[in-house]
Amino acid sequence: MMSRIWAGTDCGKTHHHTLVMDAEGDTLLSRRVANDEPELLKLIGDVLDLADDREVTWAMDMTGGEPALLIALLINHDQELVYIPGIAVNRASAGYRGAGKTDARDARVIADQARMRRDLQPIRPGDDASIELRLLTERRTDLVADRTRTTNRLKALLNSMFPALERALDIGTAGSLLLLTGYQSPAAIRRTGLRRLTTWLRNRKVRNPEALAAKAVEAAERQHTAVAGESAIAKMVHTLAKEVMTLNEKITETDKLIESRFREHELAEVIQSLPGVGTTLGAEFLVAVGGSLEAFPSPDRLAAFAGVAPTPRDSGKVTGNHHRPQRYHRRLQRVFYTSALVSIQCDPNSRKFYDRKRAEGKRHVQAVLALARRRVNVLWALIRDRRCYQVTPPVTTAA
Repeated sequence: MMSRIWAGTDCGKTHHHTLVMDAEGDTLLSRRVANDEPELLKLIGDVLDLADDREVTWAMDMTGGEPALLIALLINHDQELVYIPGIAVNRASAGYRGAGKTDARDARVIADQARMRRDLQPIRPGDDASIELRLLTERRTDLVADRTRTTNRLKALLNSMFPALERALDIGTAGSLLLLTGYQSPAAIRRTGLRRLTTWLRNRKVRNPEALAAKAVEAAERQHTAVAGESAIAKMVHTLAKEVMTLNEKITETDKLIESRFREHELAEVIQSLPGVGTTLGAEFLVAVGGSLEAFPSPDRLAAFAGVAPTPRDSGKVTGNHHRPQRYHRRLQRVFYTSALVSIQCDPNSRKFYDRKRAEGKRHVQAVLALARRRVNVLWALIRDRRCYQVTPPVTTAA
């Protein structure tokens, strides 16, 4: 077996700390380097000089973002990279001498864990399509969070000034938001009247303007008292409604970009053939697995990574005690859970499996998670065979 050295890197925003150790655990190098190409290249060169004829395994606690430049340089130099999660580093640190926390100590823990463990995942370079999908899906997540926060603030303000209208309107719809950009207070709606308000909404292409105008006027008739600060609150309601509409437009534009990039991927047709998986969930799946299933040699590995495979918690005479795992990819679990929930309504095979689990006494969430676990097997096999999903599976005949 060829001898090897291990280089553990504690990643940071402006600087990284790398510690190199040999097979006996002795430190060969410990250095703090700036996150800058010349210094990183010098570090790589010095580590390779130390290695001589030995193999080098680089380990780090991040797979992108701050150490992206270092990862790219190591890949260009054909170096082996492995990933150790930050939580694993934190828990392993308790087993080492000393109570302080420094970058050098963390780098030593990372290098030592890489030296002892054989179950660490390799860090693979992402293709341009997967990276672009990751940026777009992260951008969409941020926009949706901003919309939710702004919508909640809008509802709270409207409820403090005009509670009857807040109850009557569905703030998430385009028509309600458009109404709030023009009319916010009960006095303004009463002055406009039902006919003029209906015409105003119709001219702006609002769906079913008569019903919306009737709800607004009815709410205005129920409140004839102006609260303190009504004018200032009305202006803020107008501003927030505009912001929500702008966010809706940005989300729609981002969805179009995601769909366009997702359909260009070689696995798009196979992934989207699975009932319940649309372009957004399909794109998030590709981002989570890195564009391929190379890191998942079996569906069990993929299910564990997605958090849909129960983990045992046995102790003493207690056996068969299974719980939801604590470490898993949250967004990938959402992909499988949400798509399983949707597939119950549109796929007879999924509905039959769900009903069987419910008949066995499982609760709704348990049955959906069991279905999500089964669909991991299906999707993994479809991708392996490059075959689209069929409601009735093909009949195989013996040769």
